[in-house]
Amino acid sequence: MRTWSTPALAVLCLSGAGMLGATGLFLGALFLHVAPANALSERYQQQVDDIVYPEFEQNWKLFAPNPLQLNVTVDARVQTVSDTGRVHTRDWVGLTAQDTAAVRHNPAPSHVDQNMLRRAWDFYDSSHPDQDGAVAATERGRLAEEYLKRIALQRFGRTAGGERILQIQFRSSATPIAPPAWSRDQPAAPDAPSRELPWWPVNDEDYRGLR
Repeated sequence: MRTWSTPALAVLCLSGAGMLGATGLFLGALFLHVAPANALSERYQQQVDDIVYPEFEQNWKLFAPNPLQLNVTVDARVQTVSDTGRVHTRDWVGLTAQDTAAVRHNPAPSHVDQNMLRRAWDFYDSSHPDQDGAVAATERGRLAEEYLKRIALQRFGRTAGGERILQIQFRSSATPIAPPAWSRDQPAAPDAPSRELPWWPVNDEDYRGLR
């Protein structure tokens, strides 16, 4: 039977306590994020946002969640440059269509396919309410831009058609989801039926950490 030395036991106990503490802190931050506004969530709002955004944002509330009433699709296209310096604008690629194809007929669809792009666009849309596509002035807005861009670039890679990617552009459209036949509700009208963003430059830093 293997026995542990006192220093080894101390390290194991401290590591376990640290992991439990970090897990508790993370779960507590998520709870405050989805819970109704209260004294704790208001006092530690900045700390909670630092932990939750952007990877762990939750699209639900602790009480009475509202189901989605719009189908939002996101497309992207890129501009590339050839070895001779000629710039090409590529065709639009349906990012949401890729996720839908991966989910459809899949008995155990990936959480990433279902939610990552959708939540990234919601994050961007909520942090850029002016609808003009201007670069955000806030740290949260800049984080939303970087998050959306990196998700798309992970799919495109560094090249398209054998040429280096220079810029990327996004567009979105929203289609109301019809209510069931027995409901008297009217379909939700999108505030912005379509949205096309300006071109964003792409550099090596945008690929940092991407596979």
